[in-house]
Amino acid sequence: MSFTLLPPQETMTELVKTPVFADDNLINLYHLNELYQNVATEVSRRMRETHHMDIPITSGIWGGTYLIARPNGLARRRIWRLYSIVNLPQNTLLDKHQNLERLVSIYCDVLAEAFSPELELKLKMWGGRLPFSNSVKPSLTLHMEDATDRVRWLRTFFVWKHVSWEESIISDTVRILKEYKEFFDLSKGPVAKDPKEIKYLLQDIIIIYRTLENACSEDFQEHANPIIKKMMERFMAGLHDPTEIVDLYEMVFKNALIYGFEESLEGPYKKAGLDIHNMESWPVEKINWVPDELKEKIIPPIQKLFAGFKAELAKEKS
Repeated sequence: MSFTLLPPQETMTELVKTPVFADDNLINLYHLNELYQNVATEVSRRMRETHHMDIPITSGIWGGTYLIARPNGLARRRIWRLYSIVNLPQNTLLDKHQNLERLVSIYCDVLAEAFSPELELKLKMWGGRLPFSNSVKPSLTLHMEDATDRVRWLRTFFVWKHVSWEESIISDTVRILKEYKEFFDLSKGPVAKDPKEIKYLLQDIIIIYRTLENACSEDFQEHANPIIKKMMERFMAGLHDPTEIVDLYEMVFKNALIYGFEESLEGPYKKAGLDIHNMESWPVEKINWVPDELKEKIIPPIQKLFAGFKAELAKEKS
């Protein structure tokens, strides 16, 4: 699904660019996360200046690749697919479709500017619905492709609730689990899928676990840690063999990791009357909502990780 965007308008920029790209086409994930928020800040400024709309926006990396980065935030291997999550406020002038088009048009301009000259990003599609997002106010997708082939694409997910980036990442994990359940559902058996796509699934399983680890029970951590460690070792060694990829998938499937992830989230949300298996029907005000007990367990490790990246980068400069 896509819509026609309004033509871009010339405007002065205050975008703060960060050194995202390092040697060997590697990406620094600390700087990438900073850049996504800087893009959001610049888009918000241009919406205010050009269209007289006050739209606060938060943004950051979607996908958690930072959880397996080097101490200075540098990716351990080349990243071909870039993802960001963007959190927009509810009940604003964006409820009018023409104004949403204006925002997306500006977003495309600023993203292209932010990643230039290393990438040449062009809009291919926007307006798709993110699977299992809120049925009344669904999250929308933006898809840009890179003419230089340095990356395959950049995808941005627009979510309708202005919260911190960390909160949105936790909340979207609930949605991801529902999306991935079909590949790990013990009642239906393993799914036959292209090993290249299975590889991305397995990477996401590692990321989901690292995100939720502090919220998981001790018993589950004891069960999951050796499995995650084994997968990490395979990824770091270079995981390309289709047979090995399928073997790892079957190991994750048989060990029911997806059920342990669900268990870590189910209780806290249930206390608030929310069923994680039916999040599409949650009230609109519960989009991007995270129970305090999960925030207390999950957000500090993420913040500590990024503080560590920042400190290491500062050390390298001195």
